[in-house]
Amino acid sequence: MLGMLLNNKEVKEMEYLLRRELEELLHDFDDHRIDRVVKHAMEERYQILYKMFTRIAPPTECMKYIRSKAVFRERESY
Repeated sequence: MLGMLLNNKEVKEMEYLLRRELEELLHDFDDHRIDRVVKHAMEERYQILYKMFTRIAPPTECMKYIRSKAVFRERESY
């Protein structure tokens, strides 16, 4: 495990960067032109980024980036 000490400004910047990445991934999940192998890699990246985001963002913000159950059923079909 690796730890980091961040001041408030750095935490806000990290939160902003993670939010942007999560929004971009969620947008790209809806693109049907993307191959399922690539979507699988995107899913792994999403999980990592979301876990990081939950550590620094308030729970109300985290709720915005939770994926629906229908998406998880679709993922199992890969």
